[in-house]
Amino acid sequence: MQNSEAIALSAVLLAAAGELTQRIHEGVVARGFEGVRPAHGFTFARLAPDGATVTEIAAHLGVTKQGASQIVEELVRKGYVERRPHPEDARARLVVLTELGWACTRAAEEAAADAVGAWAEVLGESEMRALRTLLTGIAPYGPIKPAW
Repeated sequence: MQNSEAIALSAVLLAAAGELTQRIHEGVVARGFEGVRPAHGFTFARLAPDGATVTEIAAHLGVTKQGASQIVEELVRKGYVERRPHPEDARARLVVLTELGWACTRAAEEAAADAVGAWAEVLGESEMRALRTLLTGIAPYGPIKPAW
């Protein structure tokens, strides 16, 4: 592959990821979840299903522990997450989704289904399955995190 082809493919993949992130965010807001940002969604992805420490959230988001603490504090204030004692480490606190956080996560799943459904209308079901198979071969499990 030529450099120009690699750049073009990179641009298209990044544009698709950016559009998907934006459509999910807009869908979450349209479903009544005010005050959330895409960075919150990436945090929720790390917290589901078992929670995480601030240190784990920081590593997942690619930010400092202080930055992750600020995001967690914001989400606590908004009622999306809560801190609990860590079941295995008395020094640590576990950040977990509240019922509101889980509801927001379900709204994001619905918004993602809508966004990907629009792609299926353009590509067709067989091409969507092929796209998923090809992309899974490149990045099988994520992680689902922002590219700052």
